[in-house]
Amino acid sequence: MEKHDFNPESLMMTYGYKPELSEGAIKCPIFQTSTFVFKTAEEGKAFFELAYGLREKSPKEELGLIYSRINNPNLEILENRLCLWDKADDCAVFESGMSAISTVLLEFLKPGDLLVYSNPLYGGTDHFIQHFLDKIGVHTIGVMPNQSIKEVTQMIEDSGKADKLAMIYLETPANPTNDIVDIDGFGNIAKTYSTEDKKVLVAVDNTYMGPLWQHPLQCGADLVLYSATKYIGGHSDLIAGAVLGNAELMIRVKTLRTFLGNMVSPHTAWLMLRSLETLKVRMDQQTQNAQIVAEYLKDHPKVNKVHYLGLLKEGTEAFAIYKKQCSAPGAMVSFDIVGGEKEAFTFLNNLKLMKLAVSLGSTESLAEHPKTMTHAGVDELQRKEMKITDQLVRLSIGVESAKDLIWDLDQALEKVEVPAQAIVEKS
Repeated sequence: MEKHDFNPESLMMTYGYKPELSEGAIKCPIFQTSTFVFKTAEEGKAFFELAYGLREKSPKEELGLIYSRINNPNLEILENRLCLWDKADDCAVFESGMSAISTVLLEFLKPGDLLVYSNPLYGGTDHFIQHFLDKIGVHTIGVMPNQSIKEVTQMIEDSGKADKLAMIYLETPANPTNDIVDIDGFGNIAKTYSTEDKKVLVAVDNTYMGPLWQHPLQCGADLVLYSATKYIGGHSDLIAGAVLGNAELMIRVKTLRTFLGNMVSPHTAWLMLRSLETLKVRMDQQTQNAQIVAEYLKDHPKVNKVHYLGLLKEGTEAFAIYKKQCSAPGAMVSFDIVGGEKEAFTFLNNLKLMKLAVSLGSTESLAEHPKTMTHAGVDELQRKEMKITDQLVRLSIGVESAKDLIWDLDQALEKVEVPAQAIVEKS
């Protein structure tokens, strides 16, 4: 058979799994075991030498199975398959998105270092940066939406800590406003401040776009992070995180993971293997639905503004960045309702099909109020600057019938009472 370059979605059913090693089972079993038997003491010694970095791997040598805190067949097959989407050397899967994020920040930052990060961020990430990194002496600079690369560079210079810059951490598109960040532009800042002795890393939280619609490693990032709970898991039945990058960086990530003990369980890994088989068909349907929803909301008189990549105007800088680094507008839609918290809550409380819950990227559509829910812990002044207001509602669009979603949005918005003079006239 001629060699063929298969697409990732075609390999999600079989890649990395050998049925002959599991009694011929067509699907990978759950390896619900804490430890693994060595054939000989010499084999055990060799495995531990690699696991603890006591020697380099010889050609074609692989780390054998030792203990499920270090490795497990479900974990390894899952990580191998995730690498296909982002074309990464290696992947590490964690027990939550925050485990993945905190492990990366702890491994690559030390007291005295400078971290530059984009805003808005997921609320948990924001809290970790503001309250934990600050406590251990890591200096930070938060970049607000629409600040130029030139302005960011000046902020770094003005900090007096330019020589301490260690990492640029981006979340793009941003949660919950869909603000988009130029990964390549920030990559150029990282190159400017890198030296022969120290490389400034660029890490990108790609949760909003999943592994399908944006590939940060191909845009100049060094590490890509996911809350795998979202599109990768995709069914609201697991919690997980993932980090991908080149082999050298991933050795460091996996080593710290081993000693923090925050790897994903065999059962959760097995659930994600199932989810990966339908990832593309789910995400394709979700972005199709989201585009219909965004178009509907754009023209609704009780909606002030819709925040969605598919509605970016040609000729703007944001549109140029979007076209450069994204293959689709995604399935996250935020909008400013006419009024404030009362009107937003009335809308949320009257949804019938869509569920009022946090999280995103699953088969069911979800709705929430970022200011009082996912981003309640973010500083009030920062929230205001980032336009996370009383008016803002966030929608995660699922795989339901688009007609049914529109019906649900329409009847919920109908319940919202606003003064006639506040109704937005659409041109």
